[in-house]
Amino acid sequence: MPVMKGLLAPQNTFLDTIATRFDGTHSNFILANAQGRCGFPIVYCSDGFCDLTGFARTEVMQKNCSCRFLCGAESSEPVLQSIEKALDSRQEFQTEVCFYKKGGAAFWCLLDIMPIKNEKGEVVLFLFSFKDITESRGRSCPGDKKEEKQRNEKQRSKKPGNSHLRAARRQGRTMLQQLSSQFVRRDRGEMKINRNVFENKPSIPEYKVASVQKSRFILLHYSIFKALWDWLILLATFYVAVTVPYNVCFTGTEDSLSAARSTIVSDIAVEMLFILDIILNFRTTYVSQSGQVVYDPRSICIHYVATWFFVDLIAALPFDLLYIFNVTVTSLVHLLKTVRLLRLLRLLQKLDRYSQYSAMVLTLLMSMFALLAHWMACIWYVIGRKELESNDPRTWDIGWLHELGKRLEAPYINNSVGGPSIRSAYIASLYFTLSSLTSVGFGNVCANTDTEKIFSICTMLIGALMHAVVFGNVTAIIQRMYSRRSLYHTRMKDLKDFIRVHHLPQQLKQRMLEYFQTTWSVNNGIDANELLHDFPDELRADVAMHLNKDILQLPIFETASRGCLRSLSLHIKTSFCAPGEYLLRQGDALQANYFVCSGSLEVLKDNVVLAILGKGDLIGADLCRTDQVIKTNADVKALTYCDLQHIGLRGLWEVLQLYPEYASKFTADIHQDLTFNLREGSEMEVGACPPARPLPVLTALGLGLCTAMEGESVHPLLTGAGVPRLQGWERGCSSATLARRYVLSWLCAARGIGRENLCNAGG
Repeated sequence: MPVMKGLLAPQNTFLDTIATRFDGTHSNFILANAQGRCGFPIVYCSDGFCDLTGFARTEVMQKNCSCRFLCGAESSEPVLQSIEKALDSRQEFQTEVCFYKKGGAAFWCLLDIMPIKNEKGEVVLFLFSFKDITESRGRSCPGDKKEEKQRNEKQRSKKPGNSHLRAARRQGRTMLQQLSSQFVRRDRGEMKINRNVFENKPSIPEYKVASVQKSRFILLHYSIFKALWDWLILLATFYVAVTVPYNVCFTGTEDSLSAARSTIVSDIAVEMLFILDIILNFRTTYVSQSGQVVYDPRSICIHYVATWFFVDLIAALPFDLLYIFNVTVTSLVHLLKTVRLLRLLRLLQKLDRYSQYSAMVLTLLMSMFALLAHWMACIWYVIGRKELESNDPRTWDIGWLHELGKRLEAPYINNSVGGPSIRSAYIASLYFTLSSLTSVGFGNVCANTDTEKIFSICTMLIGALMHAVVFGNVTAIIQRMYSRRSLYHTRMKDLKDFIRVHHLPQQLKQRMLEYFQTTWSVNNGIDANELLHDFPDELRADVAMHLNKDILQLPIFETASRGCLRSLSLHIKTSFCAPGEYLLRQGDALQANYFVCSGSLEVLKDNVVLAILGKGDLIGADLCRTDQVIKTNADVKALTYCDLQHIGLRGLWEVLQLYPEYASKFTADIHQDLTFNLREGSEMEVGACPPARPLPVLTALGLGLCTAMEGESVHPLLTGAGVPRLQGWERGCSSATLARRYVLSWLCAARGIGRENLCNAGG
């Protein structure tokens, strides 16, 4: 296949960057949408936040980030108002506040708020960092006497003072000090971070498509210049493979020495090319095992040193510089130059790269065949010289080189003087080896001594093998070894023909080609369903369960029997989404529920971010009726390269009908596992509210809403999955009336009252 370019599409790696920078400090954070029309809903929460507060992610998503759902009796109202004021003004903020966990336990929290901007400088997200400082604070929250007693016992063993509080502050600010406190305003309003923290790296990652940070001195491995340079190095390698054996075997006479000196310029030029190639390889990108293009110079150096550096270094030793200093060169020096033949190992890499082209493969194989003949011709000449110099009266005058001298009327005198020229001897040697390798010899140059006959036998055996490989089975070898590549290019050609016949626009053409190439690199063109079609159902189910183990480990499938899981696994399929591609569009008919295996996506509605989805999130819709068409209420767009697993709703219903004991639990609990419910009307439907929702918490929140003054804007506090939003009928209502209707809507949901009777009931 061609040079693998790697994953080059620009990605929005904001979520990965935030998670990486929190790693090692604390990971209790949430992200909230700063452009919401009604409050600032939470679009992402970390696992650490869920562990700290006891809330599940599905319970937190879409709640207002003012964190009133964490408030209790001892939560300071002025502090909460300061938080809301900071959100409205989109400013940084830090405070200490007493929050309550889901179970009712209170804890002191060091809260940091940081606005996050996009490439246009607009605040699009809020980053909330939570640090539990209860123990360091040295006093308990009201209502938790047991924890207070434990902390008092710990406090007695410590020295009095507020050093622990200061230590907690320093530790709790570790992350956001790196992210926020090192900024200095530039003249143009740009932000500059303290270089002691992140070494010129931007402190706060912007919510945008990441630009490639590449030095101007880094060479792309797939560039045209690099391709031309590789071909030049390939030609230089062939030059070395030809000249080095020739100089080793034919050096010894004055003619050969003068010929060796005549090629000194080209030899030194080749050495310089090899040295320059080493330098370029230290500045050339490569594709990592994960498919990403590596631009970092240090990583490039480490990768090159660990792979081809020492081979290239040995092959680039400048032996020919000895000629410049008039050092006497013997055949041993030429023998040392044979280490340059290690460069031929690179040729194997080229063969794999260009194996898709049949003509190129045939040319390279023919070149290797000719190169082998050249090497054997050099050995054949050395055998003839050794027979002459052996002074054996039985063999010195019957060797092939002696016979050649007689025929050319240039006999040898005293076994060493005279004889044919080096040029004639080399041509005769090459003629003999090619005749033997191709099995078409005429006998005019033949083996006479035992040594020559043994070498001729070896040459014939090698020739039989090479003849069969190169001339007899080239097509079969290509088809057998490169059938997958042939299929790739066949499908690529069909795709290009389809694009040309239907006159698709350039942008759509580029998207299709990139998607095809990327998906092929992921699965190598292997259709798992087609491959497993002829296997027994038992084996297919086991393989499918292994391939889809990530989605089957979701909490919603914990109570499912193994037979149910095996049936579900056969309906799960994999898909891939490139950055910028839409997985779903608002108003589309939803056909499946999707599980994010890797990457991140965003849920958009009217260009407003409703949720950010990462690894382990489940998106789709809860199940209502089999004959109901489910329409999506938002767009789902990929931020990075995403691997997804999805199960079709029709196939899901078929499996649930086979296992009715599990179907009822699945339909009742699916909304709790959905990170975001895409069913149109789910945010309005009262019946989607879980009946087991604890009402005391709502009552406290409802009372807080009812105390709002006339004219104040009231933001819904419970806008998570399964919680009704008041849209459409809240207009024209006072804040107190709106609060009463909101509380009433919750009660109606718990009692099963339809939404159509809600307005009349709340009048």
